[in-house]
Amino acid sequence: MAAAAAAKIAEVRETTRVERIGAHSHIRGLGLDESLEARHVSQGMVGQVAARRAVGIVLQMVRDGRIAGRAVLLAGQPGTGKTALATALAAALGHDTPFTSMAGSEIYSLEMSKTEALTQAIRKSIGVRIKEESEIIEGEVVEVQIERPATGVGAKVGKLILKTTDMETVYDLGGKMIDSILKEKVQSGDVITIDKATGKITRLGRSFARARDYDATGQQTRFVQCPEGELQKRKEVVHTVTLHEIDVINSRTHGFLALFSGDTGEIKPEVREQINGKVAEWREEGKAEIIPGVLFIDEVHMLDIECFSFLNRALENEMSPIVIMATNRGITKIRGTTYKSPHGIPLDLLDRTIIVPTQPYEEKELREILSIRCEEEDCMMSDNALTVLTRISKETSLRYGMQLIMTSMLIARKRKAHEVDVEDIKRAYQLFFDEGRSVQFLKEYQQEFMFNEMEDREEMEMETN
Repeated sequence: MAAAAAAKIAEVRETTRVERIGAHSHIRGLGLDESLEARHVSQGMVGQVAARRAVGIVLQMVRDGRIAGRAVLLAGQPGTGKTALATALAAALGHDTPFTSMAGSEIYSLEMSKTEALTQAIRKSIGVRIKEESEIIEGEVVEVQIERPATGVGAKVGKLILKTTDMETVYDLGGKMIDSILKEKVQSGDVITIDKATGKITRLGRSFARARDYDATGQQTRFVQCPEGELQKRKEVVHTVTLHEIDVINSRTHGFLALFSGDTGEIKPEVREQINGKVAEWREEGKAEIIPGVLFIDEVHMLDIECFSFLNRALENEMSPIVIMATNRGITKIRGTTYKSPHGIPLDLLDRTIIVPTQPYEEKELREILSIRCEEEDCMMSDNALTVLTRISKETSLRYGMQLIMTSMLIARKRKAHEVDVEDIKRAYQLFFDEGRSVQFLKEYQQEFMFNEMEDREEMEMETN
């Protein structure tokens, strides 16, 4: 019974881990060195050296924060790493810089106008770093005393002794502070800060004086110096929020809770104008600064002429992010018109963009990418199997090859093997069709499918003749 339960728990954990693996979860950054030169294989990125170098320059533009309203177009065939480049850029920017990702087709399914959806996406990509001073208590914990009632009923009573290099003070603790201390697991030797306004406790690390207490430390333990001077001091606190979050808080009756309730209706232009004015005041007073982020629009060819006209005008505004667009289309019709244009984008907007082309991967690069994906998905694969999978990916597509990794691993597991072999790859290849074999199958059996348009087209051609 115990063995069966353990096996079930292991199976649940393994499934949970697999669910968290995404198409680009192996990407950690752009893989650039200090001079913005691309390493051939680094941080999950392989190949596309010229494109990564170009996106690295865009990264520097974003970090400088001085240039806004620029548009970048990633153009290339399907499966050449356009979305991967955008994901790598988001990872390289970090959490402090706003990054918003959307597909061009999203705006047609939202319960708001197309221009409102684009406006919200743009304002989600603009951060406001607000600076304010707050009173805090900062010191090293000498002792924590918490007395619980013997009967189990009644309020807890406690004392906290904090010290700096110059002084030591005893603080009486209330019920909420005791709960916060227990929640944060504060103990002697910790260096903490307490916000006097909110009562929030933050652990900064362990004191260097307790560095020899090996039993109380772990691998991730951070050691800091004991604070100097007074226990109570004023400290500058920095909060980073997006313009859209400020819009939602000021336009909804629920205020801050509207961010969690999913209330995403349209916001009046008057509210945005007032917020823009207030943010401008904060900037003049030195209380806030604007952080232009990145708006990534995948499948940008799905936008129509109205959206393109709106984007064209929005890019002229000083409060606009850097817009990165991706498309896999050639010369095609602009949606909503009968005119054709490169990538399905109007020429006036295309003229504002800097275009970064992506090239098809070489066989050596495909093998490296598949090897990284095998490691990400915890799949042991033999060299011969990886060679066969690389050849299949070269003849079909990289996406199809990546799909065969998990299916081949499950087939190998079925025969109780720990490593995927060539036969497992072949079996998965037979079971699951790629695009080319699917088209061939439809041509062979098209007469037996419903609504056969090819037959109708042939009949129309015969009538015309």
